[in-house]
Amino acid sequence: MANKTTKKKKLVLLDAHAIIHRAYHALPEFTSPTGEPTGALYGVAAMLLKIIKDLKPDYLVACYDLPEKTFRHEAYTGYKATRKEIPQDLIFQLEKSREIFHAFNVPIYDKAGFEADDILGTIAEKLKDNKDVEIIIASGDMDTLQLVREGVKVFTLKKGINDTIIYDEKAVVARFGFAPKYLVDYKGLRGDPSDNILGVSGIGEKTAMILVSKLGSLEEIYEKLKKDEKILVEAGIKKGAIEKLKAEEEEAFFSKTLAQIKTDVPIDFFLSEISWQAGVSLEKIETLFQGLGFKSLAVRLGEVFEKKEARLFELPPDEEVKKIAIALWLLNSKLTNPTTEDILVYGGSDFETAREKILKDIEEAGLDFVYNEIELPLIPIIEKMQRMGVLIDVEFLKKLRDEYRKTLSEIEKKIWQLAGSEFNINSPKQMAEILFEKLEISTKGIRKTSTQKRSTNIKELTKLRDLHPIISEIMNYRETSKILFTYLEALPKLIDEENRIHAKFIQTGTTTGRFSSEEPNLQNVPIRGEGKEIRKVFIAPEGYALVAFDYSQIELRAAALLSQDKNLIKIFKEGLDVHNSVAAKVFGVAEDKVTPDMRRRAKVINFGIIYGMGISALKASLGTTEAEAQKFYDEYLAAFPGLAKYLQETKITAFNLGYTKTLFGRRRYFPELKSKIPYIKGEAERMAINAPIQGTATADIIKLAMKKVDK
Repeated sequence: MANKTTKKKKLVLLDAHAIIHRAYHALPEFTSPTGEPTGALYGVAAMLLKIIKDLKPDYLVACYDLPEKTFRHEAYTGYKATRKEIPQDLIFQLEKSREIFHAFNVPIYDKAGFEADDILGTIAEKLKDNKDVEIIIASGDMDTLQLVREGVKVFTLKKGINDTIIYDEKAVVARFGFAPKYLVDYKGLRGDPSDNILGVSGIGEKTAMILVSKLGSLEEIYEKLKKDEKILVEAGIKKGAIEKLKAEEEEAFFSKTLAQIKTDVPIDFFLSEISWQAGVSLEKIETLFQGLGFKSLAVRLGEVFEKKEARLFELPPDEEVKKIAIALWLLNSKLTNPTTEDILVYGGSDFETAREKILKDIEEAGLDFVYNEIELPLIPIIEKMQRMGVLIDVEFLKKLRDEYRKTLSEIEKKIWQLAGSEFNINSPKQMAEILFEKLEISTKGIRKTSTQKRSTNIKELTKLRDLHPIISEIMNYRETSKILFTYLEALPKLIDEENRIHAKFIQTGTTTGRFSSEEPNLQNVPIRGEGKEIRKVFIAPEGYALVAFDYSQIELRAAALLSQDKNLIKIFKEGLDVHNSVAAKVFGVAEDKVTPDMRRRAKVINFGIIYGMGISALKASLGTTEAEAQKFYDEYLAAFPGLAKYLQETKITAFNLGYTKTLFGRRRYFPELKSKIPYIKGEAERMAINAPIQGTATADIIKLAMKKVDK
């Protein structure tokens, strides 16, 4: 008689802390209906649903870090010292995330003095002899791979929160070249910049992998080194690395100790405590999701828990979906590019019910004109634009591409000559070594990266422009490279057999109401500098011409119209140079006495204030002191009292209603105005001040103009 094989129970251990951090950086800054940050929370909830659906766990456990220092901090004061301070909105979401696990009846484990990884390791160790349980550790980082063994796998995120991979022993060997148990030895050698574990200086990823894969553990490596260093030479290790190993043996073993996950944390854990499904209340989860604004996740609950009720309806035509999707977007501009599912979540179980509700809400919100007279008439216009595309001068494009390739190669050689050696110009690490170590360019005022290396981004390099001729060449290289690879190398791949490019124009892709485009993004084609030559690539067929329609100072004109500021209106009615006139008022001089610098500053103030710019940002943009920036700000508002009153009233109205309106009634909602987190509320206030102006000018008026041009 054949023996029956008992199916193993599946325990999923959630590294909650790592998952939340990963979700925070992978997802946009979502907010709840009450204005609280929810981006990381959405990621955690979505990840949990994916785990339940894909892995089908019998048991679930969530493990957390605590804010207190751990035994690693006690042993090494530099542990994680290079990490930036945790943002306030992430701290809020870390605490709030526990409510999600409580709603799913998932027990939570944490322990002062230890990290979540240590608790995961301890639980896995406690179940080591239980052959009836398969353990899967769900994490957002690779540290837990050292726990992989027979019966223990790691389910981790490759990219974002949807691209995942499961590591068993074979997968770890394929990835690193050695078994999971040696990962701590690897970290002892290489270190871990994210945790500020130093390892052995000069031993990088490649050398560490060779050492471990060929020689074994740290103990075995040093045993062989002390016996005969030729063993390391024969393994392919360079003399310099061997000397580093000799000099930093203590650091290597200390780094290994820091990287080792503890498996003996004093916690009470029994498998019988963690069955979760019996106590799950879908109603409780739905209530939590609705409160957080996770409507789409609430819809997925039934499917995940296999209790989905079939929606019996005929799929509507694409054209009808497109129209209702636009209406839904107008009702909630944060919901960009709405799907059929979004429509059903908002409006009901079938499309017709949802359609009726959405159109009724459009009417009640006073969005009839925007919907019927601005957005709907654009649908056929956009389709025609996409269908027609734009003709490309293929020969000129090839010529321009070849010129840029040649120029980039020449700049590269100049940089190598100035550096005294060849290096990868696109590598920030190699760039920093050349600039700050080999050429010894001053690092004063240059900020550090998260790994404590000096930054070489364009903002920091600008500070060094006058210190060495190589800096200007590097900046030139980056600008040339950007133009070459963003446009000249990319555009040929998008050209069809008729030498046309058919960009996608997205009507519902922004919260402001503006158009966006992709493949390619035509709105980003340079209009100034070296890159303006790219515009000549786009041509008209023989017998036709490309015509540009534009408004002069459209946003400032919209500001004058909305605020009814008499002084600003007068400037435009008299056809004066608005920046020159503002400079005269702010600086108290006659218009013919305004200097170019005064006009430049007035331009900054003009746009800065209608964009909600504060004193600190104004100070940085003007390159002046805070006191001077405050003076300019006050004098500007005194010169245009109608605008000052309008901006203040807009902020108050937005707070009271939760949204702003353009001249034509387009709404933009700002739930963040109710946030208790100061910087989130402040950013929302700045956007709310500008939203009616920007929406009126660059969304409504531009779209109405498109209708007229099409006629």
